[in-house]
Amino acid sequence: MNLKKLSDNELLNVYQSGNECALTVLVDRHRQRVFDYINMMVKDRDLADDIFQETLIRVFRFVKDGRYTENGKFISWVLRIAHNQVIDHFRQRKQQNNISETEAGYDLLNNQKFSDRSVEDRMVSDQIAADVRKLVEFLPAEQREVVKMRYYMGLSFKEIADETQVSINTALGRMRYALINMRKMIDEKQLILS
Repeated sequence: MNLKKLSDNELLNVYQSGNECALTVLVDRHRQRVFDYINMMVKDRDLADDIFQETLIRVFRFVKDGRYTENGKFISWVLRIAHNQVIDHFRQRKQQNNISETEAGYDLLNNQKFSDRSVEDRMVSDQIAADVRKLVEFLPAEQREVVKMRYYMGLSFKEIADETQVSINTALGRMRYALINMRKMIDEKQLILS
C-alpha cells in the first residue's frame, strides 16, 4: 500500500489499525508547514526547531493515546498545538523574566513592566483575552450579561442595575458569582492567565 497517496483521515485509520509508518507519513506531509508557522511566530530558527520538536511529541502522544478525535482537520489541530506551544514558551519566558527588585539589584524604574510591550507580550495578552472571552460565554446568561456590561461596555453597577431592571445589590451579586464561576473554570481547565 502506498501510504503517501492516502488522505490524512485514511492515514490515521491505517495507523489505528496498527501500521506505525502511517503516522510518520502523516507528520512528514505537514512538517514544513508547521515548522514555518512556528518560525514565523518566534523569528528564531533554533527556538522554532525546539518548539517544533515539542509539538511533534505532543501530536504523537495524543494520537497514540487515542485522544485525537477525527474531525477532518488534522493540520488545523496540529497548528493549534504548535500555537499553544509557542504561547506556553512566551508565558514561561515572561515568568522567568519577572524578578524582584532585591534579586535584580536595581530600582523598579529599570523593570520590564515600564518598557514597551513586545510582540510576545501582545501575543500572550491576546491569548489570555481570548481565553477569558470563551470563559465568559460559559457563564449563566444573567452573570454573562453583567460581566459584558461591566468589562466590555464599561458601565457602572448603577447603570447595569438600571439597564437590567434589578437592584444594585443583585447586579453586584451576579458579578460576584460570575467571578467565582470563572475562577472554578480556570482551575478546572488549568488555564494560566498571567
